[in-house]
Amino acid sequence: MFTDKPRIDKIRKILRITYPHIKTQLHHRDPFELLVATILSAQCTDKQVNAVTPVLFKKLSTPRDFAEVHLNTLEKLIRSTGYFRNKAENIKNCSKTLMDKYNSEVPSTLEELVTLPGVGRKTANVVLGAAFGKPGMVVDTHVARISQRLDLTRNKDAVKIEFDLMNVIPKCAWNDFSLHLVYFGRQYCIARNPKCSACPIEKLCKWPGKVA
Repeated sequence: MFTDKPRIDKIRKILRITYPHIKTQLHHRDPFELLVATILSAQCTDKQVNAVTPVLFKKLSTPRDFAEVHLNTLEKLIRSTGYFRNKAENIKNCSKTLMDKYNSEVPSTLEELVTLPGVGRKTANVVLGAAFGKPGMVVDTHVARISQRLDLTRNKDAVKIEFDLMNVIPKCAWNDFSLHLVYFGRQYCIARNPKCSACPIEKLCKWPGKVA
């Protein structure tokens, strides 16, 4: 893999210059809202989640509210995010677990977060970084695609990609690097017909599928 440190440092520097101001695009006011929003974001755009959560959080604001709401009511509120039945069930069970085990507070460690229903490593790392300011390497579809194209990983499994990236990116930069790749993936390194000719890191990219 082309994971030499000078090359990676150059990529990171260009991304920092290109995107000096980054943050999660999911609107939230506290860790619990971010947790719910991140669960909703699975197979859904942040824009669509942000269109749903204002009404959702106006009606339901605490883990108790979500734990006690009728499942059908919750499903209707989040229907437009897709996979709403599974998401509603996960959010209800997650809220019940928060009440039962964590005094209705969102835990701040990866080990605890991934024990919550509906919460995998991606969701946990989003919450760690955006809500608690702790290092977390978030691997979504953008991060997976771009890290493969940049030859930072040869894996397709999200967890394996996460560990590959953690091995080559300084821990203090995990949050920013994953967010940079998300921004970069939306603007340049899109899944189909990537904008390689306009890409700011094109000369550092070894991907054989580059578009002329």
